[in-house]
Amino acid sequence: LPRPPLPAAGSGPVGPCGRRAYAPPAERKRFYQNVSISQGEGGFEINLDHRKLKTPQAKLFTVPSEALAIAVATEWDSQKDTIKFYTMHLTTLCNTALDNPTQRNKTQLIRAAVKFLETDTVCYRVEEPPALAELQKNEWDPVVAWAEKRYNVTIGSSTSILGPNIPASTKETFVSHLASYNMWALQGIEFVITQLKSLILSMSLIDRHITVEKAVLLSRLEEEYQIRRWGNVEWAHDYDLCELRARTAAGTLFVHLCSESSTVKHKLLQD
Repeated sequence: LPRPPLPAAGSGPVGPCGRRAYAPPAERKRFYQNVSISQGEGGFEINLDHRKLKTPQAKLFTVPSEALAIAVATEWDSQKDTIKFYTMHLTTLCNTALDNPTQRNKTQLIRAAVKFLETDTVCYRVEEPPALAELQKNEWDPVVAWAEKRYNVTIGSSTSILGPNIPASTKETFVSHLASYNMWALQGIEFVITQLKSLILSMSLIDRHITVEKAVLLSRLEEEYQIRRWGNVEWAHDYDLCELRARTAAGTLFVHLCSESSTVKHKLLQD
């Protein structure tokens, strides 16, 4: 069975002068006809025809939620003549949760997530140009205010290159909140944070305060400002935007499905 280690964004061999050489996305000819799920001792499994899917480290691909299993199976079922592994974000996240390649425990995952507060996108402000400074204030301040009220913390913002001085009590509050999530959900939360470069935007999204489209727009506020001013690179901007939305949406869905305890009756995918 395929054990696809999906490359991270920007991965690939480094060429001369330190530039990253182009590596074509991983693809493989589709070798199965039907996709289904079944319940095993450890959870829900994915079946490609009559063979069970495994992780890159050859572990049985088993997920804790039936809804998540159906979502992963849908990724595999939606592949056409070739399997485009780089489009299967939920499969990638499950592989990461199962194999835990970095060998981190729950405490380490939480600390890594909270550390993003020190460099959170929405906390860094500019003073020039005035139009961008005003845009950041109008768009980012309401999200920061929501987070401060929601978690009863102080966050603030700063125009200093050192960033805002986040109180230790704020960090500990987020540590306690994140501890309420299981290991699988924490993998998804960190994935979303990595996409948005912001713990505040990620928690606003996961708590359903803002949409995926809004979260992505806010994370790219300066870039969008420059594009409106100077124009965009044909096709490249749209591709990056769609890819970021897809990865962010997949990570958010992963968190919700890993926190979901209910099951779905129908296990077999049908046309």
